Formats: sequence, structure tokens, C-alpha cells
Amino acid sequence: MTLTIRRSRQDEGDKLVSIWCRSVDATHHFLSADYRIELEELVRSFLPEAPLWVAVTEKDEPVAFMLLTDKHIDALFVDPDVRGSGVGKLLIEHALSLTSTLTTDVNEQNDQAVGFYKKMGFKVTGRTEVDDLGRPYPLLKLVLG
Repeated sequence: MTLTIRRSRQDEGDKLVSIWCRSVDATHHFLSADYRIELEELVRSFLPEAPLWVAVTEKDEPVAFMLLTDKHIDALFVDPDVRGSGVGKLLIEHALSLTSTLTTDVNEQNDQAVGFYKKMGFKVTGRTEVDDLGRPYPLLKLVLG
């Protein structure tokens, strides 16, 4: 599969929300059902408008996306059907082509994501007891570069 990175388009918001849903359902088993629904509502309200970097197939089908603000990866979600294909690495490499240092936060309980970021060379620099919405889902603070 040949993948390229491009900016998101307004007409693909539903596809990107679907990738978020499928990715979270495959990796975030620790979330309560109510909180999962609450997060999806938030994602549906902002994701279609966000300036995302999208990994697409040769048929221009989105399979993953990243929200990058300056040096911080706010979000990186990969469709479970293509996990392990190098698409996450491709998005990180794209981010590194734009800035020499990257930071991100990752749910401590998301073992797959923690393992991915460590494999990519990120180092843990801190930890919070709660997530960005103040819920009891600890975050690891990571840096690369």
C-alpha cells in the first residue's frame, strides 16, 4: 500500500470521525462507556474543522490522521485495519519534517500507543493523574528530539 500525507478536506469529516471511533474502540478499552460517548461528541464537534494531516491510500482514502500544533501532536489516530503498516511512523516522520522536536501526551493505559511512541524514540518527561478534561485517565508527557 502506497501512502501519502496531505491536508484534510472539509468533505471528509465523517470519514475521519469514523477512523477516530474505530481506533479508540480498538485501543481505549479502559474508558468508561459514558466517557467514550462524551469524547465522541467532542470529536464530532471539532474534528471536521481541524487542520489535520491525513495519510491516504493511492485511491485518496484516509486511513489515519494527525493534529499537529506547532511542535505538539494533539492527536494521532490510525484505522485498526492498517495498524502495523507504517502509517503512524509516516505521520511522525512528516511531523519531524516540519519541526525538529515533537511533544505529545498519551493515555498511560493505552499500552499500544505507549509502545508505539517509545519505539519511535519518544521519552517520557512527566505524568499527570488526569486527562485534559480532568478525568481519572493518567497521561504520559512525551518528547522526541
